Parts: sequence; C-alpha cells; structure tokens
Amino acid sequence: MDKQTEFVLRAMEERDVRFVRLWFTDVLGYLKSVAIAPAELEGAFAEGIGFDGSAIQGFTRVYEADMVAHPDPATFQLLPWRGTTQGTARMFCDIRLPDGSPAFADPRYVLKRALRKAADMGFTFYTHPEIEFYLFKEPVVPGEPPIPVDQGGYFDHTTANAGTDFRRHAITLLEQMGISVEFSHHEGGPGQQEIDLRYADALMTADNIMTFRVVIKEVAAMKNMFASFMPKPLENHPGSGMHTHVSLFEGDSNAFYDASAEYNLSKIGRQFIAGLLRHAAEISAVTNQFVNSYKRLAAGSEAPRYICWGQNNRSALVRVPMFKPSKGASARVELRSIDSAANPYLAYALVLSAGLAGIENEYELPEGAEDDVWTLTERQRQSLGIKPLPRSLDTAITLMENSELAAETLGEHVFDFVLRNKRVEYEAYRSQVTPWELRTSLPAL
Repeated sequence: MDKQTEFVLRAMEERDVRFVRLWFTDVLGYLKSVAIAPAELEGAFAEGIGFDGSAIQGFTRVYEADMVAHPDPATFQLLPWRGTTQGTARMFCDIRLPDGSPAFADPRYVLKRALRKAADMGFTFYTHPEIEFYLFKEPVVPGEPPIPVDQGGYFDHTTANAGTDFRRHAITLLEQMGISVEFSHHEGGPGQQEIDLRYADALMTADNIMTFRVVIKEVAAMKNMFASFMPKPLENHPGSGMHTHVSLFEGDSNAFYDASAEYNLSKIGRQFIAGLLRHAAEISAVTNQFVNSYKRLAAGSEAPRYICWGQNNRSALVRVPMFKPSKGASARVELRSIDSAANPYLAYALVLSAGLAGIENEYELPEGAEDDVWTLTERQRQSLGIKPLPRSLDTAITLMENSELAAETLGEHVFDFVLRNKRVEYEAYRSQVTPWELRTSLPAL
C-alpha cells in the first residue's frame, strides 16, 4: 500500500467520513458517481468497484458490459458543503476492464495517453482555464427563456450584487477542496460570471473543471439560483466559453519562451500554435460538441469565428498574451474556442495532440492577424488565408470524420461513439420547428 493510499484511509478515520463518492465522466463529459461506505474503500483501492459499463454513454456494449472503477487516492478531497462532521469525500476514478487493462472509453485515460506521448517527447502540458457561466433565477422552465439574476456587465462592481456574493461563496468552497482560483469577475452578459483556475498540469486541471462544475451547481442551488454552462443560453447576449491558456515545459524551463525571438515566442511555441491552427476545425466537434455551441461561435458575439492567431488580439482563435520579459515561465498561448460545456479530458487531449503535431511535423506558422478579424470582409480574410471555424455541428462532424489526428488521439471506440452521438444530436435538431420559424413564417405562409 503506497503512502497516498495510507493517508486517505487514515484521513477517513480521523475526519469521521461516512460516505465516499467515486467520480468519473462518460464520453460526453457528464459526471457519474457511486457512493461507497468507508469499510469498502480499502477493497476499492485493491480491486476497484465493478459496474455495468453498457449503462454509461459511450462506454461499452451490452455483451461486454463489466467495467471496474479504480479510485485515484491523489484526488481525495472532502466535499465542504456536506458539513464537517460525518462528512462526504470524493475521488476521481480510472476505469479499467476486469483483466486490469485500461478502458479505452475512459476520457481520463484518453488524456493520460496524450500526456504520456508529450512526456515521451520531453514535455509537461500545463493549462489554465477561464470558465464562464450564467446564473439564472429559479425556476428555470425548459423551453422558456431563463431570467438572469442581475443586469450587470463586464467587470461591474456593486455592493449588493447576487453574483459577487455567489462568487465569494463558490471560491471559498473551491479553495477548501484544494482548487486555487486566480481571478473572478462579472462577465459581459446579464448574470454571466467568470472564474479562472490557476495553472496546473492538464490532468489535474480537467479533474478540477469537473469539480468546479459541481461546486457552482451546488452553490447556485443553495442560493435558489440555477447555474448553466450552456454555450449560448441567451439570444442577444454573449455565450460562455472556456478560454484556456496552455504551455509546455521541459523540466523547469518553459518551452514556449525565447528571450531573443519575436514576442519572446520560441520555435517550439510557434510550431505548437501552427498545430492548433491546422487542426482546429477538425477537433471542433469535441471542443464545441453541442448544436448550441455554434450559436456561441456565430456572428455578433465575442467568440472566435476564424482560424488565425495574433499577439494580444482577442478576435483571433489563438492569442499570444503579453507578459513581463523577466517572467519567462509565464510564456503561454490562449486558445479561445473551447466551450465551458466541453468534456475537458477529451478537449485537452486533442488540443495537446494538435500542438504536438505542429512540433513533430515542424509546421510553419502563418503571419499573425493584427486587425480585428471580425470586421474584415470575406475577400480580405481570403487574401490573408484566414479560414472560418465550422459554422455548425454538422460541418464539424464531417471534418472530424476525416481527421487522422482525432481518430488516433481519441482511439477508435471514443472516436466512433462521438461521431455517432453528435450525428444523432444534429439530426434531431435539424428536424425541429423553431419558435423563430413559427414567428416569422407561420403568419405569412
């Protein structure tokens, strides 16, 4: 028994923990949970907890249903909203088959596999997400426009704002769970909030994002609100993205930093960006996996719509932020397309693979965009070689179907399931008669 496992078992007893929730996600990124009694935990560490994988979205078929959840003791944390006495703890799990081999359908394993490839190349992958979401008044009625809890705007500060109190409470719980928060503020839409998590390796960040979503939902429920990570919940207001700052380290050195290069961006950093640009469209069905995602990416919002990069250019898909020359370790690039609702394990695995492809194949980085790309004409964008991101889930699926990078990164099982599931979603959406059609066409036709 390793030291971390011993620590968890000892902490369970010392803190009088009565329930342990074992967490994992399905292929679409929905959190799954099973609770076990403390007496079962030592056995779970040794042998795992069996469950029916065929009942989980994308995991396996009925005739090969048996799967085993193995808790990762490094992810042990108490759930602070459950109280300090007779409390509840959680751990993330790695999903395996009965013979002990990894389950290829486990999103956490997909990311671990991508990180292992990066490690074989000498890199550690770090991520820092800026997570946007909306707070609405209860009750939220499916099919009806939700009502925001406030009418605030970007960076608004008031002494009696529901969002300010909410963020304070949520951040307190996050930090009690060991999740460090860097910034928080009101975003541009009414009731829209942003909380930025501190840099961590990509696996820890993905675990933290899943925990973050639970905390936000729990705090909202405590305050009679409803929190939503839907990419575009309000027609005339900004969508919610998860801009993610990424960097590669070689040991203690930031591989993106070169003091003598333009923008202090190293050759590796430039190649990584080139990889993101070349493969951005074909991984969009995962980074932006819902029909609604493409409402966020549509014209009129602040989300990126075109595949380009720029130094401190917020209209670009990839932005190179300014940083102090004395802080080479902070060199990074920001990918602005990812939804707050994306499965972080699969999204980060594909982002990493795209960047590594740029390094492996020595992609050339095109000229950066200096202008506001949103305001350019189509002819101007074409002359600059700037192509659009997919405009619909349908287009994104078609592009991913032909992507060797996506197939290799996700593995055959996950790749096939995502394509099938997204195709079903799009076909269901395509058959709907929308309120807009009824409003504009029914009276006239």
